[in-house]
Amino acid sequence: MSARGRLSPVPRRSTAELIADQLRSAIMYGSLAPGDQLGEVDLAARLGVSRGPLREAMQRLSQEGLLRSERHRGLFVRELTPDDVRDIYVARLAVERAACELVVRGNRGEAVARLTPAVERLAEAAGTGDRDEMSDADQEFHRTLVSCSGNTRLERMAQTLLVETRMCLAAMQQAYPEPGELLEEHRRILDAIADGDEERLLELIEAHMLEAVERINGEAAGDS
Repeated sequence: MSARGRLSPVPRRSTAELIADQLRSAIMYGSLAPGDQLGEVDLAARLGVSRGPLREAMQRLSQEGLLRSERHRGLFVRELTPDDVRDIYVARLAVERAACELVVRGNRGEAVARLTPAVERLAEAAGTGDRDEMSDADQEFHRTLVSCSGNTRLERMAQTLLVETRMCLAAMQQAYPEPGELLEEHRRILDAIADGDEERLLELIEAHMLEAVERINGEAAGDS
């Protein structure tokens, strides 16, 4: 009998994976700020979980580079230097360039359909000036863009890089671009995908990343 259409157990996510998601979110939105120490006892109580899966989740985030370990002291949320910011966006550019090449050569119509709601959400947030909502819509757009490539390895890499991006922006709120400017950048990217213009799409993605590095590091230099 063919295996096609045969029912099989649906894989369930482990407790450690669910905890890791919560910790990533807390780091992303600044509830766990750069430099904060993560105490196992306190976190286990706050999350209502045992220390075993919590320890596994924290180890995952350490491997992803979101936490750093200090001998005899424990784990801390990593603090990002200007060099880190540059490296994050260089890595994001590599991931998103590869994703864009796959998207523009694949089902562009499906990609446009999936990306349009994120642009609409960004337009609504830009209209109200809600920077948190703008950042969420921005991240949704780029997460969806990479997802549209159909490459799960690119998606996994993008996940950590987007958390680190949000860490940068949480620390440097004034570095966020003007609402209208950010919206227009994403509309141009969407239009390039719709038109199948790979060269223009790659130019737009590169400019988008390089300008972000300049804004964030420029803001950091101004605060120092």
